[in-house]
Amino acid sequence: MTTPRKPIVVVGSINMDLVAHTHAIPIPGQTVIGTGFDTTPGGKGANQAVAVARLGYPGAHSYSVAMIGNVGEDVFGQALLDNLTHAGVGVSAVTRVSGPSGVAPILIDDRGQNSIVVVPGANGKVDTATIDRHADLIRSAGMVLCQLELPLATVAHTIALCAEAGVPVMLDPAPAAPLPDKIFPRTAWFTPNETEAQLYTSPNASPESAASELIAKGLAGVVLKRGSEGAYVATASGLTAWIKPFPVQAIDTVGAGDCFNGAFAVALLEGQDPIAAARFASAAAAMSVTRRGAQASMPSRAEVDAFLANHTPKD
Repeated sequence: MTTPRKPIVVVGSINMDLVAHTHAIPIPGQTVIGTGFDTTPGGKGANQAVAVARLGYPGAHSYSVAMIGNVGEDVFGQALLDNLTHAGVGVSAVTRVSGPSGVAPILIDDRGQNSIVVVPGANGKVDTATIDRHADLIRSAGMVLCQLELPLATVAHTIALCAEAGVPVMLDPAPAAPLPDKIFPRTAWFTPNETEAQLYTSPNASPESAASELIAKGLAGVVLKRGSEGAYVATASGLTAWIKPFPVQAIDTVGAGDCFNGAFAVALLEGQDPIAAARFASAAAAMSVTRRGAQASMPSRAEVDAFLANHTPKD
């Protein structure tokens, strides 16, 4: 029998993605004809929560992962709540507030690359008081996952509360924004992609140099998500490693980074070392880009285990 563990708590955004498919993403002033359209639940926070739930992480409660956030009182609000519940995410700390839910118009081209505009809506009303109301839930966590689609003051307050409680934080700095210096020493894992990392490191720094600069800010661990190049892991204890990517045919990269974070958190809390955990997360993310949609693309544990058994990373 699997021993239950402390739940993963995600403090983050809950959006409805408005996804248009097109042969090529238009440049400013250009109009193109789309090839398809979907509305699908998204938001970096909700994506990460669903990724955890799909992987069957054995939490100590009736849920393995709990979400703290807001949805609006519009037509999307109940649909977003229902989707999280159906996925197995605890939603007792998700509040319906006046006004619209967060939305994200997304353009996806034939190569699977995307362009995204995030409109915060209800997410912008997740304030420090919201975090304080759910402080006990945060203190109960094995790990708290944060991103930057909520107000920065809210994210900083959450991380400070976690530091006081001794709860490790994984911070995905997306969309990238300047961060107070005090956030870095309070963060266990910092997981930018290639573009995001550039805001926090020297111009044109190599992945190895960028990771060193980030560790010097006081971070305990860094994962640089490099897409088709794989991922680079570094820790304050001196561990460094390239995680080679798995070769797949990408059709939709939306949510791949969120899938990685959710899977990485699950693997770490299940006792895997950072390299093995990053390899597991890389496999999950590789599977996600072969499917359309953000939360709809998140794989199950059985699927990831089978993928790892039958696929090898690039040389």
